[in-house]
Amino acid sequence: MILVQGTVGISAVRFQIDFQCGCSTRPRSDIAFHFNPRFSSSDAHVICNTLRKNQWLDEFKFSGFPLRKGESFVLLFLFLADKVKVSVGGQHFLDFHYRLPLQDVDTLGISGDVTVKEISFLSSNPYHDAMTEYPLCQPLKPGNLDLQNLPISKSLPLGLSEGHMILARGLVTGNPEELTFSLKSKNLIPFKLTASFKDESLYYNYCIGESSGDPQKIQTPFFVFHAERYFEILVLPESGVFRLAINGTPLGNFCPPALDLKSIDEFQINGSALIYSVKC
Repeated sequence: MILVQGTVGISAVRFQIDFQCGCSTRPRSDIAFHFNPRFSSSDAHVICNTLRKNQWLDEFKFSGFPLRKGESFVLLFLFLADKVKVSVGGQHFLDFHYRLPLQDVDTLGISGDVTVKEISFLSSNPYHDAMTEYPLCQPLKPGNLDLQNLPISKSLPLGLSEGHMILARGLVTGNPEELTFSLKSKNLIPFKLTASFKDESLYYNYCIGESSGDPQKIQTPFFVFHAERYFEILVLPESGVFRLAINGTPLGNFCPPALDLKSIDEFQINGSALIYSVKC
């Protein structure tokens, strides 16, 4: 999900938000999704299109765009497997089906009669579309958030059960050293995830009896945490295993020895971060 917050120019004619396959201008990069609000007529509307090999394809017009010149806005783009959904001010406005591969999109371009105040890249649940918060997602603004210092512990008096999701969101501090996420059972730690900023790696280990096993490195294409940036961690238990995702990137399935979900009674976060939301 990508959220764009800004203000339409007081004498605006048009602006555009382009989800591009590259940033070349000569030759011009392909544009998978061209979102183009226009205000020149009495009916504010949006033109959507795709630019492929420097040629525009058939355009689609969406009338009744609920914005006027000089107004502020919050646009949310939710990218699904076959289409993008767009909401304006929290209300769904349009669907646009892809005509170029989504995986080729790597650049966001904005131009025209608009002032951009904020762009937020927001992850959605990679396992269940039904859990995605669209279109209720709000901008992430530090001044409006109740940030809590670490460590933070959340009790799970009934333990975990299949489908019982844990979702934690926070902000990595400047000059971070380490972040840990632990699932605890009484005085034991059946699972611990460690993010090391020193070598930009993720590790996990299990508690076997009263001693912990050797840390195991999790292979990821890139380090999923960054200093002074927001993060989201998702824990989703299933039968005999639980799944992890960070910032929408699945880390895989984990199966601690003799895993007993009902015995997990605490979720704990510690290290170089501030937390603003934990849902258990």
